[in-house]
Amino acid sequence: MRDSRYPENWNAIALTKKLSVNWRCEECGLKCIDLAFKSDMSLSERSRRKLQVHHSDYDPENNSPENLIALCSGCHLSKHSMKRGNVTPGQLSLFVG
Repeated sequence: MRDSRYPENWNAIALTKKLSVNWRCEECGLKCIDLAFKSDMSLSERSRRKLQVHHSDYDPENNSPENLIALCSGCHLSKHSMKRGNVTPGQLSLFVG
């Protein structure tokens, strides 16, 4: 189910941000998986290297470029741990354990 607070063109907005940082986490510098990725990397490694776009103010309706930051899965999870936000317990469980 899609969160209605995200705009219809969210995928394009997120892709633009990821391309602008050359698929690198802006927090830790990890080189993440880009569109040309092809490998036999493990599922856990692929999950760790997935680049996500985070809203600095935790508001998915605020898609101004200065509010968006590209983060690897671990750094994104860290931003949402113990904070308000739009990550559900089910999403968090993907990265724990």
